[in-house]
Amino acid sequence: MHVRALKRLRATHLLTVVLIALATVITDFAGTAFAQEQPRSLLEFLFRGGRERARQPERRQVPKVKKRTTTRRATAPRRAAAPSQPAVEVVEKAEDARVVVVVGDFLAGGLAEGLTTVFAEDPSVRIVDKSNGSSGFVRDDFYNWPAEIDPILDETKPAVGVIMIGSNDRQQMRVEGSRESVRSEKWTAEYAARAEALAQRFAARSIPVVWVGLPAFKFSTMSSDMLAFNDLQRNAVETVGGSFVDIWEGFVDENGAYAATGPDINGQAVRLRASDGINFTRAGRRKIAFYAEKPLKRILGAGPSSVFPDLGVPDLIGPPAAGQPTVERTPPIALGDPGLDGADELMGASLNPRVGEAVTLSEKLAIEGKTPAPRPGRVDDFSIRVEPAVAVVPEPGADRDETSAIVPAR
Repeated sequence: MHVRALKRLRATHLLTVVLIALATVITDFAGTAFAQEQPRSLLEFLFRGGRERARQPERRQVPKVKKRTTTRRATAPRRAAAPSQPAVEVVEKAEDARVVVVVGDFLAGGLAEGLTTVFAEDPSVRIVDKSNGSSGFVRDDFYNWPAEIDPILDETKPAVGVIMIGSNDRQQMRVEGSRESVRSEKWTAEYAARAEALAQRFAARSIPVVWVGLPAFKFSTMSSDMLAFNDLQRNAVETVGGSFVDIWEGFVDENGAYAATGPDINGQAVRLRASDGINFTRAGRRKIAFYAEKPLKRILGAGPSSVFPDLGVPDLIGPPAAGQPTVERTPPIALGDPGLDGADELMGASLNPRVGEAVTLSEKLAIEGKTPAPRPGRVDDFSIRVEPAVAVVPEPGADRDETSAIVPAR
């Protein structure tokens, strides 16, 4: 009995030690175990580690991919931008140089640049740009050209006035307190009156006027309005005896439509218009000036054109008188002009050899109208020689009804 009690006591003591050890383990890992999942029993806690490992998904090892090394192709060096055309050097102008004043909108500013190139080497002509880029005839509340032109003329004292305006005029106009749509009857009448009023300000001071017309634009409706404006402006300037320069054909294709490229003043195909279809490139601005160059030089007497050389033909027209319309004519060629082919006479003139001057057989044939007889005794002499006939004068007293005979001369 005593032995059995002792064995039970030992077993109880051993179980107590085991329980205390388990309690210690449980206390140490209680926080971690409770945070994840609180075990339901002691056995579940003991065998939880293996089950948790079974629950965890197997991590797949991602194979290492070797980075692909790409060799970048050597890029060709960028082509250097084409150097812009150097600005034309303008010679120093003389103190008494005649002034050409250019007025109008932004197109007039480009025209002034082109004319500066035309007269760059002429010290007797000075180009003065008085354009206003946003101006026109419609918005006189912004800039009123008929009212503003007098101070400009007083300041510059020009010998010639050049006008190019109208690109900003495709908008309503206030007429007698009401707004009129573009190209309506009242709008057109008021536009013509304002254009003529500007031209009259030049005529009142006896200043010749060269009015440059408007070109075609990229938008067809805009081009249609420009054609109508050109007719009104032409009538306005011709009323005061000025000259209208039509540049339309220089900026359209063979079908009459807008063209961004075309021949320049040297005949080379270049880009004349900017990408917006409205503005001009430097070559385009120079081409506009080319159209205005001829009437300007005729008025100024500044010599031959920079494009066409002087052919030595006298100017039979001369500058137009004040108040007279400008008429384009081609002067006739002088009949005795030796510059044609180096000769003293024109083709077809009759030959009049001097006395005693030797002539060739062909010249003698042209003069006498017959081939001279070959010399006797030559092998090519196949002609039958006939003695020249002479008239016999009848003796005095012979019958007058008798026909005179023709006998060979002795």
